[in-house]
Amino acid sequence: MGNKLAKKKIALHGHALGTVIYLTVFGTDDATILKKALELIDYYENLMTVNRPHSELMDVNASAGIEPVHVSDAVYHLTKLAVEKSQEHFGFNVAIGPLVKLWHIGFNDARFPSIDEISEKIALVNPDEISFSDIDFSIFLPQVGMELDLGAIAKGYIADRVTDLFSSQGITSAIINLGGNLRLVGPSPLHSNQKWHIGVRNPFIHSDDTILQVITDHSSVVTSGIAERHFEHNGRSYHHIIDSKTGYPFETKLASVTVFSDRSLEGEIETTRLFFANEIPQNYSYSALLIYQNKSVRLINLDQSQVHLTDSTYYFI
Repeated sequence: MGNKLAKKKIALHGHALGTVIYLTVFGTDDATILKKALELIDYYENLMTVNRPHSELMDVNASAGIEPVHVSDAVYHLTKLAVEKSQEHFGFNVAIGPLVKLWHIGFNDARFPSIDEISEKIALVNPDEISFSDIDFSIFLPQVGMELDLGAIAKGYIADRVTDLFSSQGITSAIINLGGNLRLVGPSPLHSNQKWHIGVRNPFIHSDDTILQVITDHSSVVTSGIAERHFEHNGRSYHHIIDSKTGYPFETKLASVTVFSDRSLEGEIETTRLFFANEIPQNYSYSALLIYQNKSVRLINLDQSQVHLTDSTYYFI
């Protein structure tokens, strides 16, 4: 059965969510499902982006300190979840928009801001007083200048919705690659053990070169690291993961974090949790792979037999 599915597949790529996306479906030659998936991705991006002048999230930001804004069911519930996670203060902060735009790492106008500019923006990134109304699905940011940025958590949510679409159309095996976010549908038809063989990229350069391969039957693989977006200033490289407590890119010995989970939304949250954690949370339930800047590799709830190093300069600890 696996071989038959693997031989019959269709693929499509496009640009969305600030990255190149790749969609692959096995067991069909009907490209309509891939077009529907791209339309669905565009639909949610149009609701949630903060990189365009208009979206529901941008409407919320524009009304900060003025009035609540009514939003759709999807934006409301995802934003509410994101704020709840932000209020745990483990590193993820949906209100970090002012700091992200100040640095703008990954864009042509990225720059190193002044201490005064950073202090001014830190005063606008507290998620604790953001309010919600379950009655009319409205969101209110209490201070002028506050900005929400769903960022990667929106990417995880969208990957899960594309999975729902594929499942509703009877697709039993598929790969949804949203750039750092890999959603896997069903068992793999590419290997006799029906497990997915996933490469983890070199965390120091932005390329498709992989340094290890993981064999997994998890449905989601999310990676976050320092090479995704960065810029150089006075001979030093600054990555895009901002610490909302200091206003600067987070200082860490990690190069990348990969989390294996059942849903991409969970994976996006957990990569941030582990990236900011000084130590692994007690009784941590997710499988994960940490690559450090000294090229050491740490496995969490993964057996070493599942992981094959393809670059001899890396080593397990």
